[in-house]
Amino acid sequence: MPKFGQMTEESAIVEWLKKEGDYVAKGDILFRVETDKSVMDVESFADGMLIKIAVPRGVNVPVQSTVGFLGKPGEPIPAITAPKLGALASVPAKSEKLVKPAGLEAGAPVASLPAPAAPALFRISPRAATLAKDAVIDATRIQGTGPEGRVVEKDVQSYLQQHGYNKLRISPAAKELAAREKLDVLMIQHTDGRITVPDVHRALAERPKPMSKMRQVIAQRLTQSFRDTPHFYVTVAVDMTGLMACRSQLKAAGAPYTVTDFIAEAAVLTLQEFPEVNSSTDGKTTRWNSRVNLGIAVSLEQGLVVPVVRAAEQLSLLELCRQSKALVEKARAGKATPDELSGGTFAISNMGMLDVENFGAIINPGESAILAVASTQPQPVVRNGEIVVRQMMKMTLSCDHRIVDGALGAKFTNAIKQKLEDIELWKRLTA
Repeated sequence: MPKFGQMTEESAIVEWLKKEGDYVAKGDILFRVETDKSVMDVESFADGMLIKIAVPRGVNVPVQSTVGFLGKPGEPIPAITAPKLGALASVPAKSEKLVKPAGLEAGAPVASLPAPAAPALFRISPRAATLAKDAVIDATRIQGTGPEGRVVEKDVQSYLQQHGYNKLRISPAAKELAAREKLDVLMIQHTDGRITVPDVHRALAERPKPMSKMRQVIAQRLTQSFRDTPHFYVTVAVDMTGLMACRSQLKAAGAPYTVTDFIAEAAVLTLQEFPEVNSSTDGKTTRWNSRVNLGIAVSLEQGLVVPVVRAAEQLSLLELCRQSKALVEKARAGKATPDELSGGTFAISNMGMLDVENFGAIINPGESAILAVASTQPQPVVRNGEIVVRQMMKMTLSCDHRIVDGALGAKFTNAIKQKLEDIELWKRLTA
């Protein structure tokens, strides 16, 4: 299992592209790996036959663990120490179900795995099991009265009577679908005592689904950040009228700049003026970051990632535009490396394309602030005592109050606002 990124300690194989017995050429993709941030292809480092898959898909193992063997047909497989397997990763491919680790059972050429703690034994008689199966119910819900708590036929009959099973009208198609999907028909919500195929489909749609590894990590880290970091928020309204007109002229001339590029550049310039905001703290010490590693939040179908433009303060506006665009495209294609998705010192989350008036973002762990950018919208504002329509955009800075005070957060946010409204600045930077 390769090590992707300095912070990656374990990964899960989401798909083996070769099966045991397949010939593999050097450079062929052997399998795909899901880290906590992306899915990566793993190429074969040599020619040979895939003679053993030691770790199946969907299982977390530490990096550098042996996950398979390449060799010659019939070549003996050396014994290895079984990797410490984590929980099954929630990454089923297509409709394939997660399976138990194969090839690591007792007697296999590789070391056997420690057996998990055995659940409480469920006992049921053959006649009771048949009756429950025919009724399409979950027999484990039934309290057994037989020896050692065994569920017997009369227990199933009593359970069905108590739950009004005989009064239910279940269409044959609905019953067949529920049986195939291993649903308990007594747990399916319905109306008028009748269960139809649409009722089963609703139950299937509502059935809990495992979160992807990426989504689990997002939930864990943002929950930790919001719980452990005292957030406060500063919102300002930016008059984008001049900058939007400037961008339109640049776009007509073939320039590649987006609104996010201008916001990113303004943030980079301001972070150099306010180094405290480009710092981090563990609650006891403060660490100043000499580089501005700017994160740009990107929404993917499976979750949110934040590719990082490193040393952004050393880049021109055009270089920042090109690098951030390349990283965002790479992230959307699922090809960004863990190192490209970590190490940020400040982040921008732009929802301007989603018709959002205002929002606040959660600070990424290890950073002291994040800038949430809403949509640019025509708004009535007062200028020189008159009401005029201007293109206004709200920005909200989320701050870690342990390191950024209210006055500092306000000064920082207004400094970004002033730069965005300074058209002469953008003319110089795009000349």
